[in-house]
Amino acid sequence: MKKKPNKDQKTYPEGHFVGMWMGIGMAIFSGMGIPISIATGNNTFIAIGPAIGVAFGIAVGQSVENTYKKAGRIRPLTVKEKRTRKILLIGGIVALLLGVLAFTLIYFNRF
Repeated sequence: MKKKPNKDQKTYPEGHFVGMWMGIGMAIFSGMGIPISIATGNNTFIAIGPAIGVAFGIAVGQSVENTYKKAGRIRPLTVKEKRTRKILLIGGIVALLLGVLAFTLIYFNRF
């Protein structure tokens, strides 16, 4: 049975804690790949830190979100929040594609 939150308790939108903890996890574990890469002599291990951080962030964030959901403090997204998330997702994809295009142009014009 869901409890109704008190008026003095703040409610959070769905996905708030998952996103927050993903960012925290990436910040904490990003530097972890560099020593592993140096120790093994393989530069591909640089990317292992952020990957571990994302996995850690999703696990912790989902756990916190489930706790808040049981307390009735997680609310569904509003129409404005859904629209904002969609715009940010499209903007991120466009930025990624522009970065890949710029990298490709710089890399292949060098040789």
